[in-house]
This record gives sequence, C-alpha cells and structure tokens, in this order.
Amino acid sequence: MFIEPNFRGERRGWIEVISGSMFSGKTEELIRRLKRVKIANLNVEIFKPAIDVRFDKLNIVSHDTNAFPSTPVNSSEAILPLATDVDVVGIDEAQFFDPGITDVCETLALNGIRVIVAGLDMDYQGNPFGQMPNLLARADYITKLHAICQVCGNIANISYRKVNQAGQVLIGEKDVYEPRCRICAQKND
Repeated sequence: MFIEPNFRGERRGWIEVISGSMFSGKTEELIRRLKRVKIANLNVEIFKPAIDVRFDKLNIVSHDTNAFPSTPVNSSEAILPLATDVDVVGIDEAQFFDPGITDVCETLALNGIRVIVAGLDMDYQGNPFGQMPNLLARADYITKLHAICQVCGNIANISYRKVNQAGQVLIGEKDVYEPRCRICAQKND
C-alpha cells in the first residue's frame, strides 16, 4: 500500500527505529523521545497493535511502568487516516504489524512527518521478527538497545522464551521471557 505523498514545502520527514530484545528499554526510549516532542509543542500521535494488552489496552507502557497515551489499531492501514495534522508519529511493538507497516512509515516520512518506531528485531529463536528487518533497512536512524543477560550478566540480545510453546508470536512478560546473550540462549534449563 503506497499513498501519493503530499509534500509540504521544505519540511522533511524521516524514520527512526529503536530495536533490541525484550527488557532492553525500547518502549522507555520511545516514551523519552515522545516526551521531548511534547516539550517542543509538536503534534504527536502514537499507535500500537491492538493485540498488545499486556500492561494497558490504550497506553504504551514500559517495563518500568512509564506510560504514554496511544491509539491501538488492528492494521497498519488504520494509521494513515489517524495521522493527519501531526508532526511526529510514534509506533510501538512494530514487529506485530502486518507487512504494510513499512510503506505506512515511508508514506508518513515522505509527507514530512518524523516517524519513531520501536520493536523487537529478533524473535525468541534469534530470527528476524515480522517487518522489523524491512523497517531497519528503510530507517534513517537506528538505535540498537541491549538488555542484561539473566544467566551471565553480559549484554543480551535474545528474548529467551522460558515456556515450551511454538509459534513466533506469544505475547508475554517476565513469566514467559527473559533476556539472554547468544551463548546463554543456547542453554536449556
């Protein structure tokens, strides 16, 4: 899905992607950037996938319980009509969105909007997750965050699944996942 850009003078948009494992602070960083946008008195709209109701149905919420109001949407195509008259769009948990999310972000950027996207770059098996590889490829700016391995204390880049359940998508918290480094993620305990 590509929508013809509506160029607004010299205003330039771009795409920022915040990626990493669970518990690395992606949503915390997204909220930090969005707070600065609000301080600058810019118009902002935040979206998250409707399936993510771990902490709150409406707000994006970090593991440190910082929250920011958002609009849950069932598909990426729902974002464009809701992102009118804004300077910045924030998108959390981008890995859960459909393939159209990349084109939506590109269209927003072409229309002079700063797009800040946060999401898991890899799933629990260390494989690329959802549309994150495409978003990372299109991003103008990338921030890769790391958690701390719960086994050895080194940096962690894997969201290790502690329960034996197949399927790439399993929404959970500390009861289901823990951050691990690539070596400790290979250990079965």
